[in-house]
Amino acid sequence: MPRAGLDREQVVRAAADIADDEGLDAVTLARVAAQLGVKSPSLYNHVEGRDGLVRGIALLGLGELAAALREAAVGRSGLDGLLAASGAYRTFVKDHPGRYTAGAVTASAAGDAEHEAAAADVVVVLQGVLRAWDLSGDDEIHALRAFRSAVHGFATLEAAGGFGLDLDVDTSFTRLISALAAGLEVDHA
Repeated sequence: MPRAGLDREQVVRAAADIADDEGLDAVTLARVAAQLGVKSPSLYNHVEGRDGLVRGIALLGLGELAAALREAAVGRSGLDGLLAASGAYRTFVKDHPGRYTAGAVTASAAGDAEHEAAAADVVVVLQGVLRAWDLSGDDEIHALRAFRSAVHGFATLEAAGGFGLDLDVDTSFTRLISALAAGLEVDHA
């Protein structure tokens, strides 16, 4: 019988907090149970083992990332929208590394429609941000890949302490996104 008041959302949020603080590898049933003050077997009433925990973290992270991107980009377009969305993406990676890894880096299980829909929601927001460049087809896909690669690379390097030189990192990031935007202006015909 599930502990009174304990639900799937609480279990997943506890696991997500552990993933953010200690890394995704630190997420175990025993660690989450200890965090919640319950025995490990009771978690099976809410998630399907460790895989269920990681899947829950992925869904939570993707939903939160999409919401952060949407909030940052609303009412903005062009370079302003791109800078706002990329800044929100960067902040999310820094603030929620475990959620980000589970959702945006780790591939979903084949046929997991819920995970695929959550990932697609992030893409839809980014498509909206890129709408100012009037891209379609392959050009839009290339632009989405470039955006994700640029921001993911920068944010993960930054989070790992990869920018050791005493030079403003925010300026470097702004220049990166501005260069990306300039590249989107190129005629792809």
